[in-house]
Amino acid sequence: MIELAALDIAGTTLEEHGSVYEALRTAVSGEGPAPLEEEVRRWMGAEKREAIRALLSPGSSQAPSSATVDRVYDDFRERLLDSYRRQPPRPFPGIEEALARLRSDGVRVALTTGFEREITDFLLASVGWDGDLLDAVVCGDEVAAGRPAPFMIFRAMEVTGVIDVARVLVAGDTPLDLEAGSNAGARAVVGVLTGGLDAATLGRVAHTHLLPRAADLPELVIEASIS
Repeated sequence: MIELAALDIAGTTLEEHGSVYEALRTAVSGEGPAPLEEEVRRWMGAEKREAIRALLSPGSSQAPSSATVDRVYDDFRERLLDSYRRQPPRPFPGIEEALARLRSDGVRVALTTGFEREITDFLLASVGWDGDLLDAVVCGDEVAAGRPAPFMIFRAMEVTGVIDVARVLVAGDTPLDLEAGSNAGARAVVGVLTGGLDAATLGRVAHTHLLPRAADLPELVIEASIS
């Protein structure tokens, strides 16, 4: 039986209108050439300071200074929060019911994200997810390394009391989400197609399942294929 579903937030459970992509690209552009869209997308799902550090020095062995990364990150954070205030994120259709159903079936639900705690709390509060819908929320700045490292998944297991990674399902909309799930050794590594990548692109990354949306997860858990 699956005991824990560890799900990404932006693009997987919440529609945030691509705000994080635009805020990250614009903030990095303030320190140099604007990164290409594919470069930004390559780092979606990563801890955001790690993403900024990589985008500021593409193909270079010389990493930007901590002060530069901090400055760009502060700009990114303010741009993103302002975007969320102007165009609030919203849950994808059916996801709240799906999360409630998973929990009623005995599956603990954790959200993992490359955002820091301040942005995450703002985001979840804006959609009313600061109550009893979730068992855990783990942020990228709370572990030793963000995706594709598996540490957020392991932290979610620790918080929820799940000790067997073979009873964990991981779902996300980016390659880094899937890579983290595989690196954790999760029983199910599920790509969802609500974040802007098509099945052919996301399917090139190791996974066990591809779904149109995370709201379909309860049926997948119930099916004999992974139950």
